[in-house]
Amino acid sequence: MIDVLKHPVYARLFSAQVIALLGTGLLTVALGLLAYDLAGDKAGAVLGTAFAIKMIAYVGLSPVANALSERLPRKAVLIGADLVRAAVALCLPFIDAVWQIYVLIFVLQAASATFTPSFQAIIPDILADEKDYTKALSLSRLAYDMENLISPALAGLLLAFMSYHWLFGGTVVGFVASAALVSIVTIPPKAGQEKTRPFLVRLTRGSRIYLATPRLRGLLALNLAAAAAGAFVIVNTVVIVQAGYGAGQSDVAYALMAFGGGSMLTALLLPRLLDLIDDRTLMLVAAFLLTALTLGHGLAMLASGLLPWGLFLVAWTASGTLYSAILTPSGRLLRKSTHAEDRPSIFSAQFALSHACWLLTYPVAGWTGQAVGLAAAMLILGVIALIGSVTALFVWPSGDMQELAHEHPDLPADHPHLREFQTDGKRHHHHFVIDDEHRAWPTHG
Repeated sequence: MIDVLKHPVYARLFSAQVIALLGTGLLTVALGLLAYDLAGDKAGAVLGTAFAIKMIAYVGLSPVANALSERLPRKAVLIGADLVRAAVALCLPFIDAVWQIYVLIFVLQAASATFTPSFQAIIPDILADEKDYTKALSLSRLAYDMENLISPALAGLLLAFMSYHWLFGGTVVGFVASAALVSIVTIPPKAGQEKTRPFLVRLTRGSRIYLATPRLRGLLALNLAAAAAGAFVIVNTVVIVQAGYGAGQSDVAYALMAFGGGSMLTALLLPRLLDLIDDRTLMLVAAFLLTALTLGHGLAMLASGLLPWGLFLVAWTASGTLYSAILTPSGRLLRKSTHAEDRPSIFSAQFALSHACWLLTYPVAGWTGQAVGLAAAMLILGVIALIGSVTALFVWPSGDMQELAHEHPDLPADHPHLREFQTDGKRHHHHFVIDDEHRAWPTHG
């Protein structure tokens, strides 16, 4: 897997991602502890609200940021977003009221809504080979798992010597270092720069392509399943560990490490798995297993209370493993579903639509857990995961072919597209994606 790091541009960008995410991981631990300091056993509700605000920023601002920045240099967009995030993180240690958490989280995540889709859209332009790109996706998943594994471990070590407020300083360093690394790489320009579209078209193009593509509609439903299970882990781990088990701050980090360790295991195995199993089968099986695990854990908590500590860590590890199996292949589906010129738009749409799922599940995890108990919250989220899994099974066709036969009754006979592909006067086939000439998916392939 690591041989993809021989590509110098990708290696530097990957390093920037790792460093920034290590800082973000410290932020996650510190934010949970800050919320517990300010709100006590109501920290779950505070974090649920904070993460809901984060999702509102992601869902509402990502398409807008993509449309506004379409003509701007990619490097400038990435560096600017990193520096804004560093400035916000610098303010976080001085918070002394819950409302201040909400304001700063919105600003920080608005910058992330600009950075992350832009960064993700660059990688397939750098790595043209699908196997290299698959390895890059696994490495990216590993990088995200740093938030749940290495960052909490580092946080646990640092907390033995200093106040959690100093963890925010690590976040600042991460974002500044990320900006510095991005500044020294050569990033290819966006494809299709010669096409100028109205702002409203740029704003909605990604979501239109996404929702018109059956495999991506299935991906959205699977995102809902992953978000349902993941939201409970992210929002309520601090409450379960400290209020439920009566454990300390370091044990919160260990629980998040278990989830991240499972996710990392999947990322390491995924390139080989995807040589043996197609994306649809792997992602659907993982979604149904994660649903069963979430419902089973919730029923066990409802019947007998908290699991023994060791078994709880095993459940968190298994959840992380299945969660990663759902989300990691997403980039492959996005890549095969668009032309290069539309990748920024489709990655922005994925970012916004997938986080709309988190916008639903974060408040459920926080507020429901506070109102009716953690076991009931887990069961409700398990039902949401089941709805997502079943929906994906039906909307993502099992015979998902890339080349489809179709015709163009709306195009003149001398249209360049028809001259290139049409051979029998009506129907033709090629790698099918939604674009200016193909505005709807064929009903028969």
